[in-house]
Amino acid sequence: MAPARAAAYLGATTLLLAWLASAAGVSRYPRSTAAESPVASGLQLDALTSDVQSQAARLRVRLAAAPAPQVPLRNPFSFSARPAAMDRQSPAPEPSLLKSAAPPNAPEPVLELVGVAEQTTDTGAKRTAIVAAPGDILFMVMEGQQLAGRYRVDAIGADAIELRDLETGLTRRLGLR
Repeated sequence: MAPARAAAYLGATTLLLAWLASAAGVSRYPRSTAAESPVASGLQLDALTSDVQSQAARLRVRLAAAPAPQVPLRNPFSFSARPAAMDRQSPAPEPSLLKSAAPPNAPEPVLELVGVAEQTTDTGAKRTAIVAAPGDILFMVMEGQQLAGRYRVDAIGADAIELRDLETGLTRRLGLR
């Protein structure tokens, strides 16, 4: 490298550094020589406060007139609410509606005809059916009586009985085994 060229680079670098150093001491905003009076700053603060309050009042008026957001129909992140309890002052449902509300395919209790007893009287033979239920329960019933609160005995034969289901009205037949 030629000495003239090195001197040119050195001079240009020195000028650049001097220019940058002088720029660091210059401020953007001119400093005011006179301090602001506290009355002028208080007036500006009051003006700013009243402006903010007027904007807040306008915002409240606009929000009051805005439509309310719709309630979503389905929320996949929560379970549905339980139905409200029935009002005690509402009329009670009719008994006929309660009977139809029972499931038609309710399981029938396990019943077994164990024996049939017959007694001869002046009016004719009277039969008594002996029916066993789970739990070592025995029922001794005659025609027209109820069995287990669910059946009515319609007929008793020599080796079978017919029971009418009081809930569904169907007939169930039990035979000796």
